Amino acid sequence: MKNKRPPGLLAIIIYKTFVASLLAITSVTLLLALKNHQNLAAFSESYILETKLKTIEWLIDKILNISPKKLEFSGIAIGVYAIVTAIEVVGLWYDKSWATVLVLGLVGISIPPEIFELIKGITILKFIVFLVNVAVFWYLLRHFPNHKR
Repeated sequence: MKNKRPPGLLAIIIYKTFVASLLAITSVTLLLALKNHQNLAAFSESYILETKLKTIEWLIDKILNISPKKLEFSGIAIGVYAIVTAIEVVGLWYDKSWATVLVLGLVGISIPPEIFELIKGITILKFIVFLVNVAVFWYLLRHFPNHKR
């Protein structure tokens, strides 16, 4: 019978699965927005949005202000990152050392920009993401020598 996964690793797997899902949804949304850019513009001018759904109106306005080239690039780039994150999850699930190295590298690279974002302005979401990424990095770095594969 295989050993149980440590709770810390299981928490990282759940977190990374959530991130991969969120990235995939974002990628599909951006690519659909690109495909339906004209319909989205017509919808944003609809009388329905003039008095209701301020959050949706704000979101549509933000998307419409992004050029189609940037929408396409962002959708593809986020989709690729979602795939890489899903690969990390599978590797971590099977306790592969290459997955730990991949997560350490990608999380390690993301920490300096997160610090920069916190310096520009702290929000609770930015702070939580920063803390979670530091915790993931620390946990994997601390437990990496235990890998035998």
